[in-house]
Amino acid sequence: MISEARKQPANEGQWALGHREPLNKNEENKKDDDGLNVRRRIIDVYAKAGFDSIDPADLRGRFRWYGLYTQRKPGIDGGRTGTLEDEELEDRYFMMRVRIDGGRLDAAQLRVLSDIATRYARGTADVTDRQNIQYHWIAIEDVPAIWAALEAVGLSTMEACGDTPRVIIGCPLAGIAADEVIDASVQIRDVCDRYIGRPEFSNLPRKFKTAMSGCAAHCTVHEINDVAFVGVVNEAGAAGYQALVGGGLSTNPMFAKSLGVFVEPARAHEVWKGIISIFRDHGYRRLRHRARIKFLMNDWGPAKFREVLERDYLGYTLPDGPEPAAPLPRRDHVGIHPQRDGSFYVGFAPRVGRLNGVLLGAVAELAERYGSGRVRTTAEQKMVILDVPAENTEALAAALAEHDLQVHPSTFRRQTMACTGIEYCKLAIVETKQRAMDLIGELEKRLPGFDQPLTVNVNGCPNACARVQVADIGLKGQLVVDENGDQVEGFQIHLGGRVGVSFGKKVRGLKTTSAGLTDYIERVVRKYDEQRAGGETFAAWVRRADDADLK
Repeated sequence: MISEARKQPANEGQWALGHREPLNKNEENKKDDDGLNVRRRIIDVYAKAGFDSIDPADLRGRFRWYGLYTQRKPGIDGGRTGTLEDEELEDRYFMMRVRIDGGRLDAAQLRVLSDIATRYARGTADVTDRQNIQYHWIAIEDVPAIWAALEAVGLSTMEACGDTPRVIIGCPLAGIAADEVIDASVQIRDVCDRYIGRPEFSNLPRKFKTAMSGCAAHCTVHEINDVAFVGVVNEAGAAGYQALVGGGLSTNPMFAKSLGVFVEPARAHEVWKGIISIFRDHGYRRLRHRARIKFLMNDWGPAKFREVLERDYLGYTLPDGPEPAAPLPRRDHVGIHPQRDGSFYVGFAPRVGRLNGVLLGAVAELAERYGSGRVRTTAEQKMVILDVPAENTEALAAALAEHDLQVHPSTFRRQTMACTGIEYCKLAIVETKQRAMDLIGELEKRLPGFDQPLTVNVNGCPNACARVQVADIGLKGQLVVDENGDQVEGFQIHLGGRVGVSFGKKVRGLKTTSAGLTDYIERVVRKYDEQRAGGETFAAWVRRADDADLK
């Protein structure tokens, strides 16, 4: 006979079940003080008294609510990542993340971002795979001045990190693409204006990532977001959104599940509020590694999730809706393409998102000279200049190329992505950015004629910031043993991943040293090119290839 105690649900820290008592240190810190309150202490105390004055609970917790993490101390190798305490790993400088909702920027904002990089961040600036701009080498003393500069042009670091609703990614072509289903920029602004920076949602079980887009290419990779509103057209011919919930990668990858609804544009903010409220109230807070909304969705299923949403949070029933159309093979908007108004947009590829202050300033100048000054970041570590007259497109492409920003890049430049890596990240085990840039250059020399779509994603640890499980070739950083028996930087290899379809295949024992990475990728790409049938994708080939051909 099952005891009464066994019948009771486990205490997973779900507020809706009355489990309000914090079950770990992170939850205790959030209960003690809202992360949004740290802003005043940064301005009034820490920026004046310096790094040593910072309360550890703020430094390693609440600072994230304003886009600040301590960066990795130089010289600590990846073998020590998991053995050192935070205070031993961290430097006295910060990574700072600037949220760019929808990827929307103008030349004035770019110039401010450029100036901040040059003045305060030792020139560093990266565009991330969530459309943000990320700095390094930020001193606490400079944070108030940086905030003032950002806020003067309508930018912010608020809730760029932490257990909060993070940046809302959107299609960089919203409102201008001739083939878009719906312009989601209005809904993005609506949600941001209503809910970002509000205490109502500043204490979530974990991070909460949103995508809102009507892009025909599905450039926001809605399948791996916590919540996604994806443009669809219903039976009556009206444009709106399908809602998908519970996507995410890291060490337990899951694709988002459709709720099967049709969300009218005017109600998108209500549905978003309902979904994030379910996460806040029912999400698992006991264990950090099980706290994302994907675990709740996995346990409930979409039918129960929709039922709770409609009954307890919306107070009305949503109509059924169609599923999104299939994505395009490449989702990045690189190249020269027409807008609906007769002008053109020009998408270009930095090397794995790596920019600097000078380049940001150059992009601002070129956007004004050849276009209207409007610029967008993408969810593939790329950028787009909008509103370029036809007669200016090739001149702009040539001007960008002078700065090594490629409008007509190779497959390897176009589709290689890398996370921050051991250069700055305290969680990383291996170097990524420079390794990926070197890889691009070598593959361009060795395989100059290869032009098939092929994603190569380089990650410095198991957390999948660079989406290794959904890449054609996903590289997860770890220490491996080389031919001499020495422990060196290397990668576990995932093959044939595809966003929304399948996670990459792991072949038993398939790893490579960092030094042997280029040789391995050249070998497997040549095998694919030799054996592929017509338009067969790399992922499809991997599914039928012999393991011997994948090694």
